[in-house]
Amino acid sequence: MKYSQLETPRLILREWRESDLDDFFAYCKSERVGPAAGWPVHTDRSVSLNTLRHFMEEGNVWAMEERQTKRVIGSIGLHEDPRRDNANSRMVGYALNEAYWGKGLMTEAVQAVLRYAFRTLMLEMVTVYHYPFNLRSRRVIEKCGFCYEGTLRRGSTRFDGVVLDNVCYSLLREEYEAQQAPGPAGLQQ
Repeated sequence: MKYSQLETPRLILREWRESDLDDFFAYCKSERVGPAAGWPVHTDRSVSLNTLRHFMEEGNVWAMEERQTKRVIGSIGLHEDPRRDNANSRMVGYALNEAYWGKGLMTEAVQAVLRYAFRTLMLEMVTVYHYPFNLRSRRVIEKCGFCYEGTLRRGSTRFDGVVLDNVCYSLLREEYEAQQAPGPAGLQQ
């Protein structure tokens, strides 16, 4: 399934192109990005190219293009959640070039994806997970209104053989809609 292009004030979430390879490799080679998301550091461009082609074929991962520079600075996807047997739910996953950390860009992207998931795809639920040490991801998840479900102890084996806990969150459509409802004085919460 190919997802529609999404836009935010600072980002365009769009399909991948092979011409994005340099920008993609720039953050995939970082020792701080991949392992925190559960994948190995890309040691050469061919690894990034294969992954990029997979993204293009599957169509469920957006390239995060910064509007101002037109550079791809990250990726965000909606995937089937291997931990759930619910056809009307998806799992969000993301990675961001570390030069852009701490600027609220991933929160902005996740919020756009949630709007698309609940209002266009009409999903019942969106899930997300992070490793206990990935506090930046936890902060994005909390800002986006996900509900903490618990920690799946020793829930997955990372690419390097390390077994890690998975901190689990979800957001139901009705919870999302309640968060978007106008609060006092007509302001959205």
